[in-house]
Amino acid sequence: MSIQPDPTIIVRDLGRQDYVPLWRAMQAFTDARAESTTDEIWFTEHPPVFTMGLNASSEHLLAPGDIPVVQIDRGGQVTFHGPGQLMVYPLIDLRRYAMGVRTLVTALEQSVVDLAADSGIAATSRADAPGVYVAGDKLASVGLRIRRGCSLHGMALNVDIDLEPFSRINPCGYKELKMTDLNRLGAGGELGEIWPALLPHLLHHLGFDDANIQRGEDQVPDVAGASAH
Repeated sequence: MSIQPDPTIIVRDLGRQDYVPLWRAMQAFTDARAESTTDEIWFTEHPPVFTMGLNASSEHLLAPGDIPVVQIDRGGQVTFHGPGQLMVYPLIDLRRYAMGVRTLVTALEQSVVDLAADSGIAATSRADAPGVYVAGDKLASVGLRIRRGCSLHGMALNVDIDLEPFSRINPCGYKELKMTDLNRLGAGGELGEIWPALLPHLLHHLGFDDANIQRGEDQVPDVAGASAH
């Protein structure tokens, strides 16, 4: 993959954010982009919510109970987001780097594989089902949207999350799929410790080893300034 030298990436640690407002912020950021807009990576977590992809089937939503269900514009089926799950949102102009979607998906997956390996955990990706798995249990899920050549949505990495809500759905459309998290695998930690450990692996697999990393403010950016970076 050929990329321009020394890309600049703004990284934001957004803490806990309600799902819908942040989703709308991702859309607005992408719509407001110009060719010169700096790419960003957002790290966050959400209060409990089920999200349904564009072509998701309601048959996989078994018993949501009091957890909100949101229909969104990413690929994939139904999944759960909640506290203790690290959300990784790469807002990247793929055209700028002649980067295919498969390259981005692989970079997200392999970053988790490498992070797990740092703690002696053998994690793998699967050709038939996006995400990262450990002994058949799913550790991370990937669901993207490409809009105007730019990526939004991203990856959910289970760090130390209540897994019970996953029993209310067929996760990612797979019956009997079991979920796991880093804590259960003996490698848990605070989200504020996990994302800085994950970031170098992600940048490496994106081909951004020499990227200029700028730490953005820990808040959702003002869309009015999205094209002015």
